[in-house]
Amino acid sequence: MPQSSTNSIEDRLYVLQKRWERYVADGRFEQFIEFAVAVNSLAEYFNRLRLPGLVRLCEGLENAALARLGDDSTHPISQQDVLALQRQIDALAGAVASSRSSGTGRRTQEAAASAADIDWIKPRSVWLVAGMEKREMADALTRQLQFFGFKVGEHAWDDPDHADEKPLAVLFIPAQENATPEEIARITTVRAACPASQLIYLGVESAIEPIVALMRAGIDVTIPAEDQPAMVLNCILDLVQTKEQEQYRVLVVEDSRVAVALIQRTLAQHGIDTHAINDPGKLLNALESYKPDLVLMDMYMPRFNGVEATRVLRQMAAYSSLPIVYLSGESEVGMQVEALRLGGDQFLMKPFNPVLLAAVVKTRIERFREVRRSTRLDGLTGLFNHTAAKSRLKVLVDELSGPYPADPSGSGELTVAMIDIDHFKSINDTYGHPVGDQVIRGLAWLLKGRLRSIDLIGRYGGEEFLVALPGVSAEKAIAVIDRIRRDFSGLPHAHPEGALYATFSAGVASYSVTQTAITLTEAADNALLQAKRLGRNRVEYSVGLHVIQA
Repeated sequence: MPQSSTNSIEDRLYVLQKRWERYVADGRFEQFIEFAVAVNSLAEYFNRLRLPGLVRLCEGLENAALARLGDDSTHPISQQDVLALQRQIDALAGAVASSRSSGTGRRTQEAAASAADIDWIKPRSVWLVAGMEKREMADALTRQLQFFGFKVGEHAWDDPDHADEKPLAVLFIPAQENATPEEIARITTVRAACPASQLIYLGVESAIEPIVALMRAGIDVTIPAEDQPAMVLNCILDLVQTKEQEQYRVLVVEDSRVAVALIQRTLAQHGIDTHAINDPGKLLNALESYKPDLVLMDMYMPRFNGVEATRVLRQMAAYSSLPIVYLSGESEVGMQVEALRLGGDQFLMKPFNPVLLAAVVKTRIERFREVRRSTRLDGLTGLFNHTAAKSRLKVLVDELSGPYPADPSGSGELTVAMIDIDHFKSINDTYGHPVGDQVIRGLAWLLKGRLRSIDLIGRYGGEEFLVALPGVSAEKAIAVIDRIRRDFSGLPHAHPEGALYATFSAGVASYSVTQTAITLTEAADNALLQAKRLGRNRVEYSVGLHVIQA
C-alpha cells in the first residue's frame, strides 16, 4: 500500500485493485463485499470531484459487482464473471491514467484549500463543437468562457482530430434540435477519447427519445433550446467550483460492541465520522455535543427501546427532522412498519449488508443537508437568500457591538454594500428570463470569485445583492466593489444572437457603534438609490444619513 494519504485517487484505485486481487485469489464472500465497498467509495470520490466520465465507468463497475454480490453460496463467482469484472477494472484504471496524464491547469481555490482531500488537478480547457450556422452563439460563448479563464478550442462537427490535452468539458452546438446520425457518431468518438470530460449538448428537443439517444452516445447534460446558452456557463463553473462538504457525522446508539465496531469500520471506509453510545439515556447529551447528521438506532437496548427514544426526539423541534435509521434483528413486518410510523426513517436488518448501510446513510444525510441548505440558500445563485443574509448580517453587527468583538482582523470595522443590476427589467423583456437569470448568476460568480470566504454575499431579492466585508475599511471596500463593477461591465452574457453586456450600481455604508443591521442596510440602500439617480453604473458611499460621492 502506498504510504501517502488514502484520500488520493491513486491510493483509492490501489485499494480497489488489491481487494479485487485478494478476492480472485481466495474467493470469499467477505472479500467481495470489501471490493464492492471500495468501488462505491471511488465512485463517490469521483462524483465529489465532478468527473462525470469516471463516475460513469465506476458506477458501471459497481452495478456489475452488486449484480454478482449474492451471498456465501454464490462465491466464488465463475471465471467468466471474473474476466468480465477484470475488463471493467482495467478500463477504469486506463481512463484514470489517461485523464491524469492529460490534466493541466491549476487547482481551484476550494481544492487548494483542502489539498489533503482534493488531489485532482482539473483542466481549464473547453472544446466547442459547432457548425457555421451557430457561429455567433459560439463566438459569444467563447468570449464568455475566456472571461472566466477557460482555454477554448473550437472544432467543426466533421473534425476528426483530438488534441492530446483532454478538456474539462465539450460543448456540442447542433444546427438543428435533433442530432443527425453523423453527429451521434461524432459524440460517441469524443466520449471514447475523453472519458473524464463533461459532454454538454445545447438545443435538444424536449422529448424523451432524442435525449435518450444522446445519453447513449455519451452526453452527460442536455440543455433545451429555450434555456441555451444561459445554462452552459453554470454547468461548466460547477465542474471547477468543487466544494468539500463538512464530514458526515453519524451517532450510533447501540449496546453491542461487535455491532458498533462493524458499523464504525464500514462507515470509516466512506469517510464518515461516527460517535457511539451504548446507553440511550445519554442520547440528548450526545446529540447536543456531537451534532450528528443521522442517528443509527438499535431497536432493543437496556432501559428503553429505540422506538421510545425516537418518539422523544420527534417531540423536540431541534431533532424533529433528524434522520433516524433503525438497526435490528426484528423480522416481523408489522413491527417494522409500526417503528417507522412512530418516527423512524428507515429500517435495516441485522446482520446488515455493509454496502447497503453506507448507501442508506449517505443518501439520508445528503437529503437532510439539502433540505437545510434549501432553507438558507438562493436556488439560482447558491448565495445566501434574503432571510439568511439578513440573519448573518445581524450576527456580524452583534459581534462588533457586543462585549467581546469577534472581528477576525481586530479592526472593529464592517462595511456593507447593496448592489443592483441596472435596467434589469429591460434585459428580461428583450432577451427572456433565462438570459436574465444568466446575468444574475454571472454577477454572483464574480462576487464569489473576487471576495473572501469570510465575506457575506447574499441575493437580497430579484437582481439585488447584499455584501458585508468584516474588517474592511470603507475606502478599501469601495475600491473592491468598484473593481468588481468594472469587471462585470466587461462580462459577455451569451444568448442565441450573440452577447449582451450589463452593469450594476452600488451603495456602500460603514458600521458605527450607533447602528444596527437594519440601519446599516438602510444607509447602504440610500447610497444605492443615489447611484441610480446619478446615472447608474457607479458606486456611492453613505456616511450616516448623508451620501457622498465615492
